[in-house]
Amino acid sequence: MRMDGRRTSSNVDDRRGMSGGKAVGMGLGGLIIIGLITWALGGNPLSVLQQMGADGGGLLTGGGTETAQDYQPTAQEEALAEFSKQILASTEDVWTKVFREQLNAEYEPPKMVLFTSSVQTGCGGATASVGPFYCSADKALYIDLSFFSEMKQKLGADGEFAYAYVIAHEVGHHVENLLGILGQVHQKMQSSNQTTANQWSVRLELQADYLAGVWGHHESKMFNSIDNQDIRNAINCSKVIGDDYLQKKSQGYTVPDAFTHGTSAQREKWLMNGLRSGNISQKTLSEIYNLPYSQL
Repeated sequence: MRMDGRRTSSNVDDRRGMSGGKAVGMGLGGLIIIGLITWALGGNPLSVLQQMGADGGGLLTGGGTETAQDYQPTAQEEALAEFSKQILASTEDVWTKVFREQLNAEYEPPKMVLFTSSVQTGCGGATASVGPFYCSADKALYIDLSFFSEMKQKLGADGEFAYAYVIAHEVGHHVENLLGILGQVHQKMQSSNQTTANQWSVRLELQADYLAGVWGHHESKMFNSIDNQDIRNAINCSKVIGDDYLQKKSQGYTVPDAFTHGTSAQREKWLMNGLRSGNISQKTLSEIYNLPYSQL
């Protein structure tokens, strides 16, 4: 991905080396399943985990403070931080343009928080095990950069555009939030049984994949930065973070009613739909909620 000389975003809160956020007990088996599914482009894992906590899982707790720790980032991590800031800047440029041209509206960019190990957010405390996530309460996306190494080592997903896809997916949730979609779907999830709530979650995640593709469409048009290998890397990434792939990897079989992010085929489909179209018209965005679930 060609990013040389590109600007970096100033909407970054670098909390690396700070310690904060509290997560409490869960068995190793549960952590493997939750970790693998939310650890790979985990959409909005805080809302999912908090809902589980409300059912008695006790996964997340609020409160607490962040304290400074001795921390020295590696050169590789610093390079990833620089790249992440460039990608965030790209999403700012793209979504500002798209909002003005397609929605006649102004885009409000999110903040990106870089952290290590644990963090306090407007949605509560979280650890790096939940992966990258978006918190609508403070309109910020949170990333522990070690996730990119884990993504490569544990899932075999590599390449700068695959990493950019992670960030663009979380920014996609921010776009959903600005358009009022995120809150509406979360309300539907809260008033539904678990299976139906999971299906609403899948729709929300697939739309974030679609919006990541829309970003990629315009990023490539504006900066000529994406080639065919980049797209192959992103497609591979979308495949290995499908619920079916991750469930098979963690437990050897799938439980479709428990899917919360979509299958590998669904994630690839909606990412590619966004890459091809670059369109966020109301008709386009409503399609994913109007299609029968079996046709997603």
